Amino acid sequence: MKGKVFIVGAGPGDPKLITLKAVEAIKSSDVVLFDRLVSKKIIDMIPKRTEKVYVGRDVGDDYKHQDTTNDLMVKYAKAKKNVVRLKGGDPFIFGRGGEEAEFLREHKVKYEIIPGITSGMGSAEYSGIPLTHRDYASSVVFVTGHEDAKKTQGAVNWKKLAKSVDTIVIMMGLSRLEIISKTLISGGLDKNTPVAVIQNGTTDKHKMIKGNLANIARKVSESKIRPPSIIIIGKVVSLSEKIGWRK
Repeated sequence: MKGKVFIVGAGPGDPKLITLKAVEAIKSSDVVLFDRLVSKKIIDMIPKRTEKVYVGRDVGDDYKHQDTTNDLMVKYAKAKKNVVRLKGGDPFIFGRGGEEAEFLREHKVKYEIIPGITSGMGSAEYSGIPLTHRDYASSVVFVTGHEDAKKTQGAVNWKKLAKSVDTIVIMMGLSRLEIISKTLISGGLDKNTPVAVIQNGTTDKHKMIKGNLANIARKVSESKIRPPSIIIIGKVVSLSEKIGWRK
């Protein structure tokens, strides 16, 4: 079927974690619109006959690039091409896949969603951190540390979150780590609660540092940790010492 858009999750970084269904869609595509966090090895899977278009967001550009991406999806689909909209992680976990599906529906373009392993899960598991555990964590929340710039106030109530969930996974929160940590402490979370920050999770540049709410911002600064990074807060972080498997 021509003239269809596949919104595809490429996984967290390790190219072997992409799904078979995602690879199938890539191999049969006429056009691939890909993001900044899609690994080069996955880009190399795209057939030579397929048109490749980079649509990654520049720092500070929250809207213009998305409008362009939306228009390109519709343009190519209406030209009867099969389009893969390729995203790092999972398209529906802070990936704007839902917004893109809404746009395609409004413009009467057929689409399919292909899930991917979200970076929060992949980074944790490659670090030996189980986000849930019968002895330590019965609940987990995925939350963004970088909210829509158009919002007049943040939607994340960090103080309430502090005492309502066992494991907190923060994506895109590195630049706000210090204030988030202080707010969680003021909300009642123990300052000694373990924290892990994982940079370039699941890739050959995978790097993790650990600390607690009181000192993690300083440790991140001293270690020169940079995005893309995932922050994990909770007792489960301590299990990495016991069950970490990557050497």
